[in-house]
Amino acid sequence: MAILQAARAKELGLPERRAKSWGLNRAIFYAAAKRGFKHLAPSPQGRGHVAKGRAVKSEKTFLLGNEMAYVTKKSNRIYFTIGGKPQTETDFKRQIEERFEKHFDEAWKESLAIVHLYPKDVLLSQNRFFSEVYRPRRDELATKWTAMNE
Repeated sequence: MAILQAARAKELGLPERRAKSWGLNRAIFYAAAKRGFKHLAPSPQGRGHVAKGRAVKSEKTFLLGNEMAYVTKKSNRIYFTIGGKPQTETDFKRQIEERFEKHFDEAWKESLAIVHLYPKDVLLSQNRFFSEVYRPRRDELATKWTAMNE
């Protein structure tokens, strides 16, 4: 999910560093959604989230098409954030790129080529991206990308 979401964001005009932050953020978001957001709950004030017992407020929100994420500034850079934790390029490298070992560039180029095939309206829609781009390819790509490292 993270690499295709990052490629989607890059195709829609985000700089690569911020696109990778988006990709990791969305992967975390959808994993949490699958588990029922058990580690994130609304704060009593209705702003931000409670993460490990403390309220966290985001500076602002960002829309990529019809999909919203929180953003924050860290070291003069803007990152997407969830549960009060920004998803940085270091996080993306550690959690995503390193899984591909020496084959990340190949997987990244393939992801960019895949999302480039779709019209902008598909990429701008959270539901259409999931149902038309991600879901039809997830098993095939997971198998292919896992085999790269064997």
